[in-house]
Amino acid sequence: MIQKFLQTYKEAFGNAVPLPVTFGYSHIPVTEINKIPRCMIGSIRKVCEGDSLTLSADNVLCGGGSLYTAFAPMQERLPKFVSETEHYKQTPEQIKKYIHRLDIHLTDKPYLNFVRMDKLSSLDEMEGILFFATPDILSGLCTWAFYDNDADDAVCTRFASGCCSIVTFAIQENRKNGRSCFIGMLDPSARPLIPTNELTFVIPIHRFHEMMQTMEHSALFQKVYSIVRKRINGKIGK
Repeated sequence: MIQKFLQTYKEAFGNAVPLPVTFGYSHIPVTEINKIPRCMIGSIRKVCEGDSLTLSADNVLCGGGSLYTAFAPMQERLPKFVSETEHYKQTPEQIKKYIHRLDIHLTDKPYLNFVRMDKLSSLDEMEGILFFATPDILSGLCTWAFYDNDADDAVCTRFASGCCSIVTFAIQENRKNGRSCFIGMLDPSARPLIPTNELTFVIPIHRFHEMMQTMEHSALFQKVYSIVRKRINGKIGK
């Protein structure tokens, strides 16, 4: 299935696009537990280059990151920091209510692995497919997600840190067999760690299996998107 998807993905978007990254919890790390910078986003983006990443309670040092990856409960200082230092919400109480609604449960598996999709032999234990996408690529991914889903939240974006928009939403959606996909990386604190013209698009694995059945029938393989594909791959003016 993986090789079939990657072949179809390249036919749809061309060879210039970064390959998607898969992620999921496991009892086994895929690589050494290396020290990472305070924000994990830069390390996750590097997985597109081929090196796998394992996160754990030992190397996720950011209070928000450890919460949104479900390695640790919310630190008491977090709501005040997000509101009064970062000014992302008007009051700390808003942050407390937001985190309460997320209903994050600590993981019972010690590792969160990120692996570029072509490095995998199976999607077992994986919970999300992550794409780093320019607007043109994002246009195609959204078009594909909308093809067989009329729900208003077929694709959605929500207030979130970079790591929450990648990990938390996808895992919670996957575990309830939901059908929403998520646009992320609108977090100003994390944006300097990825290329200027990229956002993220995450498909929960349950939804991915559905979307695999429709990909070749969607607008991705019609004339209208072929023009965008040419621009992605530098064959027409940008």
